[in-house]
Amino acid sequence: MKLSKSILLFAFGIVTTNLLAQNGYWDKERATTREIIVPAGERLVVKTENFPLGTTEFVYRITVLDENQQMANSLVSLLKAIPDPSGISQGSAGAVFLLSKISGDDKCRYALFTDKDKSEDYRTSGKPEKACIYQNNAVSKEVKLVTGRSLCLNSPTIYFGFESDNWIMKQKIVLEVVPWVDKKASTGWNADNKKSLLELCETSGLAQLMIEAEPLCTCILDQFTFKYTFAEYQKLLIEEKAKAFRDFGDNCLDSKSANKGLLAAIRNQAQQHFASGKYDKAIDLLNSAIFVNGNATSKDFYNQGMNYLFSKQLTKAKQAFDDAEKLDGSDLLVKLGKAHVFLLSDDFSRARDIYRKYKGENVNTTTSWKDRVRKDFADLKKAGLDSRDFEKAIKLLED
Repeated sequence: MKLSKSILLFAFGIVTTNLLAQNGYWDKERATTREIIVPAGERLVVKTENFPLGTTEFVYRITVLDENQQMANSLVSLLKAIPDPSGISQGSAGAVFLLSKISGDDKCRYALFTDKDKSEDYRTSGKPEKACIYQNNAVSKEVKLVTGRSLCLNSPTIYFGFESDNWIMKQKIVLEVVPWVDKKASTGWNADNKKSLLELCETSGLAQLMIEAEPLCTCILDQFTFKYTFAEYQKLLIEEKAKAFRDFGDNCLDSKSANKGLLAAIRNQAQQHFASGKYDKAIDLLNSAIFVNGNATSKDFYNQGMNYLFSKQLTKAKQAFDDAEKLDGSDLLVKLGKAHVFLLSDDFSRARDIYRKYKGENVNTTTSWKDRVRKDFADLKKAGLDSRDFEKAIKLLED
């Protein structure tokens, strides 16, 4: 038996589509199988089963049989030949087999509609202008894969209109429709629903402390979409949603490697708050996102100490620098921070010992201890923290 070019293209298309769509399945539970009798020369409309949420394509087969003929295999059973898109040989064989089944000599025309009223208009008038698919040439069998941007995918239900091409005898037509369900799309988390959750997340306390909350909220969204379908999410009580936000936020901020990018973004934003003089926001952001989850490093304690120092919370600043020193006793920036606390607390003798001890070293590969002292003093003055001992400390560096 010879296969037409269109049949071969369809066979290739059904295999290729399934190879690409590995995160879905043919939903045989909500497949449509109808054996109908169309009176001679008349039209009839058949409604499919409702397509499940997440249907991204569907395949249909129309077979016109002679009175005593039977279908050898159902469309669902044939599609079982390609249950796993990785089975290339099975898929190819199944697609070709699918197209070579029996049909009679009778033929029919048909049209697909997404609206019941439009299908009824077709039944009474025979005009298919409002159809999403129309076959004007009478066929004895037809198999098509509907996918992509077809208007037929804009509705959870399809209405098939049939017109008999036999003006003397009635026709037996077998209609089979099987939807393909994309697992991700079936969760109901479309773009609008995701946007609504992101907007809600951005009103949360932690997100309000961030300059850009997208990294955090995207992480929380990923956890919501993994655990709940959108319908399940909508059924949660307000208290349950609030708890889920807290739990998912904690998961996003723990120390596992997957969160390194988010934690780095939070640290960077805290530094931006510090640079803008928003010390309260920097303190709250580090406390809420870094310290409370046990992720703090020596650098975090140092940065928090600087936030406290510049906001004149000297006792808290010293505690933060002490904690940083416990984690890294060789960090000269931490020791410099402690010296600043002593100086601003009028304990010049303890500050003097630190300033003098490290004056010949660098705090990092590019900045000397002396230059960093001068810079910090200048920044502290701009922030409104001045001391008569600044000049005395600078003089120590020159001795």
